[in-house]
Amino acid sequence: MAGSNPSREFVQRTLSGAVIVLGIIGGIYLGGWAWILVVSLLALVSLSEYYRLLGKRMKLSRGIGYICALSVLLSSAEGVRPVSIALILSLSTYAIFMVEMMRRQTTQQSFAVGNVGGTLSGVLFIVIPWTCILLLRSFPMGNLILVSLFACTWGCDVMAYLIGARWGRFRLCEYISPKKTWEGFIGGVVGSFLVIAVVIYVLEQPPYPLFLIAPICGLAGQLGDLAESLVKRELDEKDSGRIIPGHGGVLDRFDSILINGLLTYLLFGVVLA
Repeated sequence: MAGSNPSREFVQRTLSGAVIVLGIIGGIYLGGWAWILVVSLLALVSLSEYYRLLGKRMKLSRGIGYICALSVLLSSAEGVRPVSIALILSLSTYAIFMVEMMRRQTTQQSFAVGNVGGTLSGVLFIVIPWTCILLLRSFPMGNLILVSLFACTWGCDVMAYLIGARWGRFRLCEYISPKKTWEGFIGGVVGSFLVIAVVIYVLEQPPYPLFLIAPICGLAGQLGDLAESLVKRELDEKDSGRIIPGHGGVLDRFDSILINGLLTYLLFGVVLA
């Protein structure tokens, strides 16, 4: 991927990334409410950025969205059954319909379909994946799984950026994210495998099953990045926010971890359980 000043941007990304890493590692190490707080903060800030993007084009019930998001996160943290999440989403849908009924009665206009879709898509796209990441902490080897997940995701991101900036020529998805290249994509996959190899070696762990996280982060993670890029492209936005120097918004920084967290939860919580 090309850039006007790759070196300066890389330094910004590295420094801000280091601060984020400390917060993530601290939350993983402490567990309990510290981890819940870290995940909830990242999820809610990302959700607010997503709503800011969508809010320029459609009506949203943000308050209902935030209540829904917090309910999903906290109920999962307390060990509530998965069916409760479905109930929360369904009740939130009806709450939005009620808002639109009142809007229709007072203004003769309503935006029920767009409001439900926009508001709850944020919960599905952002909050549910963060909930899966939250729950990984309680798994056997949960600390190792989370460290591997974040390390591989960031390793993929860094390698894709460096390789793409230096050698990128062939565009990956030019109509979605023009700066992404096939060279960067391959570099990201390689970076993910290199990082998991280092994690396994340094922490003296057997390769299986941690090694399975590498292809998830190397392949799916980059598709997750493109998914957020697609949203921004449709809404004509460059970044989801400006809170993190060199990265843009929290959603920009953690777009890859969302699908990686979902698939890692599926791997360790369902397939290998």
